[in-house]
Amino acid sequence: MEQHRTRPPQSGPRRDRPPASLPSQARRRPAGVRPSAAGPVRVARPPARRLPNPRLTALGGGLFGIVLMLLLGCLDALLFGASLTAYDVLFLPVCVLTALWLRGSDLMTAPIVAPIAFAVGLVPVADGGGGFAGRLMGLATALATQALWLYAGTLTAGTIALVRRIRLVRRRRRLRNAAG
Repeated sequence: MEQHRTRPPQSGPRRDRPPASLPSQARRRPAGVRPSAAGPVRVARPPARRLPNPRLTALGGGLFGIVLMLLLGCLDALLFGASLTAYDVLFLPVCVLTALWLRGSDLMTAPIVAPIAFAVGLVPVADGGGGFAGRLMGLATALATQALWLYAGTLTAGTIALVRRIRLVRRRRRLRNAAG
């Protein structure tokens, strides 16, 4: 659920490229090129491995967290016999990834998505008796006994989202001050 940019291109000079009237020494050099007396020398750099960096909308982040926790809950029920500890440990990386992959404008939804995803994914793991009432009681019991993990994941997602939001606001303010 990536959101692509729909803004039309602006006319006029680009900010990331100096005007052609500047001498060649004043222009920005590409990364990995050093000047020398004989001309520019390219410096070999090891290829950087980058992690995937999708930008999910609030709905996409919610679906990502819910679907992934539901799959992990089913996997936990199959492989580990519905171990709540394994489920709880798997919940923390999902919270981190959800908070890291949300768009800047949707960052504050990360601590909202985390508990919902935890509860939905807990359905296949929760130990309940027969019928709907037994399953509901098992889910309530699992939520009550695993509240510490739920709070830890939600706090982690909220902290990451808050730090990212602060950095985003500071970067925008710095660019606005530099431009005008």
